[in-house]
Amino acid sequence: MTTGDLFAQLNDSQTNLLPQDGEVYYYGVVFDRAQADYYFNVLMHEIDWQADRAQFGGKIIKTARKVAWHGERDFRYRYSGVEKIAQVWTPTLLSIKETIEENSQTSYNSCLLNLYHDGSEGMAWHSDGEKDLKQGAAIASVSLGAERRFLFKHKKNKEKVAIVLAHGSLLIMQGETQQHWQHRLPPTVKVTEPRINLTFRTIQT
Repeated sequence: MTTGDLFAQLNDSQTNLLPQDGEVYYYGVVFDRAQADYYFNVLMHEIDWQADRAQFGGKIIKTARKVAWHGERDFRYRYSGVEKIAQVWTPTLLSIKETIEENSQTSYNSCLLNLYHDGSEGMAWHSDGEKDLKQGAAIASVSLGAERRFLFKHKKNKEKVAIVLAHGSLLIMQGETQQHWQHRLPPTVKVTEPRINLTFRTIQT
């Protein structure tokens, strides 16, 4: 079963987008156009973007997509066979985090940033279930820049849910979502502009 883009324009933070086994809430745009443009431009220039690295078949490869990892202290975070050490918060990230925490009524101690230069860059199916993350804790995803289609797929019955993430929007994943669902950012030739995604997380301390 494919739900398609049924939820593409949904922005009711009280409505769970997933039909079962998890919780995903789309808050819609939480930063107006001027705020979102400002944050996008500042982050493009102040963040020390690095090509992401992942381990495949025993080899470390670099991706075109770039990443950064920030937090309240030098957390170590390991995914795709590669360990990252968090950089300190920037004033911009702290400002964004404050708004996200007010909206979600949840606190976060770290943030993984992804820079997609255009629609040719995406993310394969995966779950954010690394042992460093606090199990069941909310993950807050902020989108800045180009609108992109985002997909969820149930691990057992393969049911899919799709949503379009707007510039300045907030999506929250929590509960059992990572245990039962995968998500991805599919590549597309229709998008020629860059996108920055910030996922605020809670590392176990």
